[in-house]
Amino acid sequence: MEFLDGLDPQLKLFWYIAIPVSLIFVLQTILTFVGSGGSDGIEADFDGDLDSAEAPFQLFSFRNLINFLLGFSWTGISFYKLIPNTTLLILLSLAIGYAFVYSFFLIIRQIQKLGEDNTFRLEKTLNRIADVYLAIPGKMQGKGKIMVSLNGSVRELDAMTEQDKIETNATVRIMRVESGNILIVEKL
Repeated sequence: MEFLDGLDPQLKLFWYIAIPVSLIFVLQTILTFVGSGGSDGIEADFDGDLDSAEAPFQLFSFRNLINFLLGFSWTGISFYKLIPNTTLLILLSLAIGYAFVYSFFLIIRQIQKLGEDNTFRLEKTLNRIADVYLAIPGKMQGKGKIMVSLNGSVRELDAMTEQDKIETNATVRIMRVESGNILIVEKL
């Protein structure tokens, strides 16, 4: 750390923040990819109801503190010679620090969108339109097959009808689910 000896006190402060924060950030990143960084960090100890907020994770966390300090310190180091006004340099560093935290929020929000629930449930097929794959005997006398699209995939399901026989390639609406996972359909 001898290179810090001849620097201005303000630049030294930026370096004293940047070095440990960068090491912690690299360690957090490695642990995240290895699978050990599942927690959002140290929880803040205060009374406040943030559970109803739409934030994807805690606002006051160790990870967010590291992100802020990373942006703050490296901005101060990068623009130290370009911006001689100390107040302007600190304001820019603060803005970039906040931008780092905000961009982390945006990235996490996009990642959470990838985790949507695509579990197939027969109840989700109610009132959907389907095509008859194998003819459905009329008056609940036997089962046929229908093809229904749900969540981007096509499923082949057993179906019966209370109406007259429904031929192959006809279009039907799914009305309800009977016991035994059989769909009751009506011809359109």
